[in-house]
Amino acid sequence: MSNENTSAIVSKVWSFCNPLRDIGVGYGDYLEQLTYLLFLKMADEFSKPPYSRKLPIPTEHNWESLTSKRGDELEQHYSKTLNVLSKQKGVLGQIFVQCQNQIKEPAMLYKIIDMINKEQWATLGADIKGTIYEGLLEKNAEDTKSGAGQYFTPRALIRAMVECVQPEPMKTIADPACGTGGFFLAVYDFIAKQKLDKTQKHFLKHETFFGNEIVPNTRRMCLMNLFLHNIGDFDSENFISPADALISDSGLRVDYVIANPPFGRKSSMTATNEEGEQETDELTYNRQDFWETSSNKQLNFVQHIRTMLRSTGQAAVVLPDNVLFEGGAGETVRKKLMETTDLHTILRLPTGIFYRQGVKANVLFFDN
Repeated sequence: MSNENTSAIVSKVWSFCNPLRDIGVGYGDYLEQLTYLLFLKMADEFSKPPYSRKLPIPTEHNWESLTSKRGDELEQHYSKTLNVLSKQKGVLGQIFVQCQNQIKEPAMLYKIIDMINKEQWATLGADIKGTIYEGLLEKNAEDTKSGAGQYFTPRALIRAMVECVQPEPMKTIADPACGTGGFFLAVYDFIAKQKLDKTQKHFLKHETFFGNEIVPNTRRMCLMNLFLHNIGDFDSENFISPADALISDSGLRVDYVIANPPFGRKSSMTATNEEGEQETDELTYNRQDFWETSSNKQLNFVQHIRTMLRSTGQAAVVLPDNVLFEGGAGETVRKKLMETTDLHTILRLPTGIFYRQGVKANVLFFDN
């Protein structure tokens, strides 16, 4: 399919945004509903010849059950379908976790279902499906009101970081704050361009990637993004954990960590003491493997990433200036990083490329 056709599908899929916003459905909500519907449509296609796969979607809540209904009946059935699918196991349950119907206007819901129904998504190449979904994620990230930009690292920066690291086949990659999965896709594309045998292809699809994303909607989009890019499968093990990566050392050791962890400090808890005064307690992580206890997120991520690396591991991490210049805990972490790893390159980034203007950031490349 040509670029024109791909962009035509993106435009078509995105054309519903303005009318939806008029009825109170934002970009993020729309993208979320698209994720549910696209997944059901592709599952339907894979359940038919030539694929004929048995998939864990109850017949009464499959794609055809949606296309055969109109009006209030459709809206009620769709809401019930989401509820049923949210209780399923595997990637299916993870895609639909905590899902709710945000499109209460039955006529609009029918139009979106009809649009998706007119395309054969399974026969579209992974690069095309991926481009369409990535295009939607990028548009969503540009919508400043949604705040989605914080989960979307500019793709040009991601590709540059991956090309510097040059990941190899049959090696593992982690991102402890993976957002919508941009680093995984760039690594996948980089490795897939090489000549791979059957074992290497299977490893790339099923055993290469490990991530954490604590925001349910962002995690859902990440799973769908990977799935559309041919990473994982309907019934594969879920490799994007909902757990906060910083809470403990999971024991996972990988060959590469490529990440853009969230900037800022760990959120605070406000409690009332015995005298009735409010006290703010900054949450910290007490971990034996950390050099320094801190409420600073990026200092904790640096320490966690160093723990995750195998003895021959490599890391590329986006970090703000305070990690390079701050005293106290920042100084301790910086010294330990210099002593225990080969911090060989610091790439200075232009200001303002992230959602927060004026944040000065760098990419640190270090090897264990």
